[in-house]
Amino acid sequence: MEVKVLSSKLVRPSYPAGAPRPDTTEHVPSSVFDKATYHMQMAIIYAFSPPGPSPADIERGLAAVLAVYRLFAGQLVPGPDDGAPGVLLNDHGARLVEATVDANLADIAPTKPSPAVLQLHPDLDGEIAELVQVQLTRFACGSLAVGFTANHAVADGHATSDFLVAWGRAARGLPIGHSPPFHHPEVFPPRDPPRVEFEHRGVEYYRPTQPRGHGETTQHSIVIHKAHFTKDFVAGLRAKASEGRGRPFSRFETILAHVWRTITKARGLGNPFQTSTIRISVDGRPRLAAPQGYFGNLVLWAFPTATVGDLLSRPVKHAAQVIHDAVARVDARYFRSFIDFASSGVVEKEGLEPTAVLKDVLCPDLEVDSWLTFPFYELDFGAGCPTYFMPSYFPTEGMLFIVPSYLGDGSVDVFVPLFEHNLEAFKQCCYSME
Repeated sequence: MEVKVLSSKLVRPSYPAGAPRPDTTEHVPSSVFDKATYHMQMAIIYAFSPPGPSPADIERGLAAVLAVYRLFAGQLVPGPDDGAPGVLLNDHGARLVEATVDANLADIAPTKPSPAVLQLHPDLDGEIAELVQVQLTRFACGSLAVGFTANHAVADGHATSDFLVAWGRAARGLPIGHSPPFHHPEVFPPRDPPRVEFEHRGVEYYRPTQPRGHGETTQHSIVIHKAHFTKDFVAGLRAKASEGRGRPFSRFETILAHVWRTITKARGLGNPFQTSTIRISVDGRPRLAAPQGYFGNLVLWAFPTATVGDLLSRPVKHAAQVIHDAVARVDARYFRSFIDFASSGVVEKEGLEPTAVLKDVLCPDLEVDSWLTFPFYELDFGAGCPTYFMPSYFPTEGMLFIVPSYLGDGSVDVFVPLFEHNLEAFKQCCYSME
């Protein structure tokens, strides 16, 4: 696939005629959640059937939505007084790239992330001045791919999906409301006196002199497999996992438990006493009663852990219960404890670093990003919703993405990066309920 770039420009916020211009010198400090999360560009790719949305409507909508979601139009810079990280609301704008491909999307459309899809969005590496980048790639058949990248240090998946839906509304000329609330010191203040009730060293933060836990360096190639689980398969798996339980496990808990067991088997881990841990994002919005529409990062992590022996010898119900219990422990008390810990100055005093760092290999562990409840498919620029949606190519062995299938029938797709030599074993057992 050869992508020809036609243009690249900045799209700055467009304010209604007669509206007062905002202060472009305000610096919004990063919250304790922003500081603890991944500092990297995340990328997703949409596909729209021909004739597809108009690039002019997309650009106009982008300018309008940036005037409401001003954090995404700013730049990450140190604070003017204390040098603390944060976003300068300077209306710098978002990068918009237009490109073409002399081929039909149906002939080359990737059914799963591969290095080829990196050409469908702006580069993720190096110094990137913009917090948001967009690439519109038109195919010979008239289909349009929209590659979107955003800096995770500014917004999590929940906030980003809200931005995308608002962008679509703006492109259609619909109202998108007032600017969403974002971080200010009074939004999630530490308690007085602070109460650090849980251990956060070694969880959200670690001492650089300490080992980071599991992970390995390898020259083995990594491939990304898309496992498609039908609505009936998921229903059957939930029924099997939840048998004898008063309340059934959620779809997320069930699917993740199944994939955890399957990938453990496919990896061929021989020591039954070896432990495997999953890093699961937990949304703090309902736990902290966050302001409606809060924009930013508001995530901590649960870390369910089980032995290889238990995962392989015990039923899926066991793995689902381990996941359920670990997520339940990351409750409002835990979030408040983290705020008190991260606000106390101990992170800076002890030179602690976030554990949220992208690695090449997670084996025997996993990490999961679940987008099952995010309205990514509701993005509509005026020509209907996308026909396809997926994460870009992130070849980190063991980093899973769980998304609703583009079929819209209740089925689920799980993007599973594996060592190539483990792929066949995974495919052979991922559709078995045993």
